[in-house]
Formats: sequence, C-alpha cells, structure tokens
Amino acid sequence: RTLEGEKLHFRRRRRHPIGMKFSESVSSSRRKSRKAHFTAPSHIRRKLMSAPLSAELRAKYNVRSVPIRKDDEVQVVRGTFKNREGKVSQVYRRKWVIHVERITRERVNGATVFVGLDPSKVVITKLKMDKHRKELLERKQGAKEEKGKGKFTEAEVQAMQDVD
Repeated sequence: RTLEGEKLHFRRRRRHPIGMKFSESVSSSRRKSRKAHFTAPSHIRRKLMSAPLSAELRAKYNVRSVPIRKDDEVQVVRGTFKNREGKVSQVYRRKWVIHVERITRERVNGATVFVGLDPSKVVITKLKMDKHRKELLERKQGAKEEKGKGKFTEAEVQAMQDVD
C-alpha cells in the first residue's frame, strides 16, 4: 500500500512565547536536556545526585542540600523503606542510585543485594566531615547570605505594600 493521496500529519512543536527563555545559549529542548542528563559524566552526576539535609542540619549550616557521599547517614523519606535509617555504603553514579546499609532484599537464588535508592528520596541526618566538605558548606553558606535567598527585609515588604 502506498502513501500517495494520503496526507501525512506530523505533530508540530509549539514554540515558547517570547520572554520564557532567560539565556539564548541554553536550550529549552526536552530532548537535549534528557540527553545531557543521561550521558552526564561522573563529576557532573556527583552534583546532580544531591540530597537534602535534615531540618537540624539545615538550621546548623544554613544550606539546603549537598552532594551525597559514602559515609553519610541518611533517612529514607519516600517509598517502601520510608523512615528506615542507615549509612551510605556506596554512591553508584552509573546507575544514579545510592546503597544504604541494612536496606537490602533477597534474590531468588538466596543472595542478599542492596536496594538502589534515589538520593532525592532520602535526607542526610549526619554528614561525613572532611576539609573539602567544610569548604563546600562555607562556600554555599556564603553564597546564600550574599544573595539573601528567599528572604525579604522589612523595608522591601513595606515597599511592596505601598505599590498597591
């Protein structure tokens, strides 16, 4: 059967309205974003595999999340293993998962294997500190204070009310 006489319809992609894109050098294409994500090298995956800090740590360091690493202690906040705690035994960047001690399952052949968890579905309850981690926290803390991220001063709030 030939396609002569039949119209071929291709779905057209809608363009973003002017003003949606902030930087012309960065693509907003879903296809390119996904390719960049799934083919990311290890040093970029480290940053992408960040986990939020617990409320206590967030208050202490004034930082929301950090890249997860081997000896951090975490608590699972989503899924089958919710509320389980343990120490990170491996950050498996190739598979985009972390392995946590005592969170395992038994295979059919009797072998026990770690269950891969997404780093965004855990909260870090205790950080493994070294000089690089300290520098990172100080850097992030400084950037947050510099910008005053998400915080309005009394003067700004008053100015916003006067606009109406």
